[in-house]
Amino acid sequence: MDGTLRIDTSREALDRDMIHAFLAEQAYWSRGIPRETVERAIEGSLCFGGYLDGRQIAFARVVTDGATFGYLADVFVLPQYRGHGYAKALMAAVMAHPQLQGLRRFSLATSDAHTLYAGFGFTAPSRPQNLMEKLDPDIYTRQPGRP
Repeated sequence: MDGTLRIDTSREALDRDMIHAFLAEQAYWSRGIPRETVERAIEGSLCFGGYLDGRQIAFARVVTDGATFGYLADVFVLPQYRGHGYAKALMAAVMAHPQLQGLRRFSLATSDAHTLYAGFGFTAPSRPQNLMEKLDPDIYTRQPGRP
């Protein structure tokens, strides 16, 4: 299982069934996410698939304007493939991508992978008092039609 991870940014190569299943059923940040929402997110992002022996085992996407900012999201390696350096390989490919060079701000949110991202230069916000967000954490699991 310690093969070389092949990284591809082709949306056509993505295993969308696997991506949706992982995000909807296993990821703490997107449990219950509808398939159509995942499809829209993929179409609006620069996507990175990680492939081992022709099978997709990893994913990441970046929402970016390609000039000033990027937001890294939905980074994962399937559980059975963790511990082999594949997340680092995926992140190295993300950080090296030509479209993501020279960004003034590159951000992400994580609850459990600070060490991974710190290895690629990510830190806590230098001025958190300047950041704001509008968060609806239950949007995917709330009953349709209810606020």
